[in-house]
Amino acid sequence: MKTIAIVATGGTIAGTGKKGKTAAYHAGEIDIDSIIETIPEINEVAHIKEYQLMNIDSNEMTHEKWLILKNNIEEILSDDTIDGAVVTHGTDTLDETAYFLTLTLNTPKPVVLTGAMRPATATSADGPFNLYQAICLACHGESYNRGVLALFSNTIYSGRDIEKVNNFKIDAFDQRSLGCLGYMQDQEVYFYTQTSKIHTIKSRFNKRIDSIKSVAIAFYYSGADAKILYDLASDHEGIVIAGSGSGNYSQAWLKAIEELSEKGTIFVRSSRISQGIVFDDEIFDPHHLCISSNTLSPQKARVLLMLALTQTHDRDEIREIFLQY
Repeated sequence: MKTIAIVATGGTIAGTGKKGKTAAYHAGEIDIDSIIETIPEINEVAHIKEYQLMNIDSNEMTHEKWLILKNNIEEILSDDTIDGAVVTHGTDTLDETAYFLTLTLNTPKPVVLTGAMRPATATSADGPFNLYQAICLACHGESYNRGVLALFSNTIYSGRDIEKVNNFKIDAFDQRSLGCLGYMQDQEVYFYTQTSKIHTIKSRFNKRIDSIKSVAIAFYYSGADAKILYDLASDHEGIVIAGSGSGNYSQAWLKAIEELSEKGTIFVRSSRISQGIVFDDEIFDPHHLCISSNTLSPQKARVLLMLALTQTHDRDEIREIFLQY
């Protein structure tokens, strides 16, 4: 029987509220030991080691906490007796943490993120079953060297592409236009595909990281004032544009981007639309000053740019990074 570490960070899976209710609850209040006690079936699939690293609402997650999480997971998995890890996490920002760990963890061992849409005190809480399946997934031989995974509602996602697409339903996640990696039925795992993007042990970002560069997201909307770009550039080394359509914006924004790029700010074009791909565009970026996010959401493009800027400010090199990761 394999040994799996559960690294708890809080979230709705550890939340409490009025008995039976699914709304108006406090995230990150129950410790991981108490959650595990409600799932006796876990003892039939793995030996468990619990690590209560944090107990927070995921909206309190920061890049400093990401580094703490990365370093602790790597230290835990350096133990030869531990075969994999499951990270419990709030769903609001889980997609960002999953991608950060995908880019920075230096381990081939399975790391699976999961959480819940209903608090532990709700009728028919989804957290215990998600946790049970995540542990089964971490035990599975085919999970090895697939990069960071996520498990929700019988569905396996990649850490790069998972995205929260619904703030209400139990089945709240998707992978944009790419489909999932596989499915689970109870403890059974069925993989159908895997990511071709660089991750974990082959990533250029998996060494020790002491600090991360500051990157902002600028959301474009009809009539948006380009002044926001100048304000953000004053204390951020990079800006991700969440543009309309295929990463588009006004001529006023284009002028600001060109001026600020000449002064050293790195821009990435992404889309506020949840489906599709952002390619290079000679109309909205005629001088190729922006880097295209490809299939990354604005928040994930921010994660990659933050890490890229720790190593280089060369626009062409960062453009290549966005193609590879």
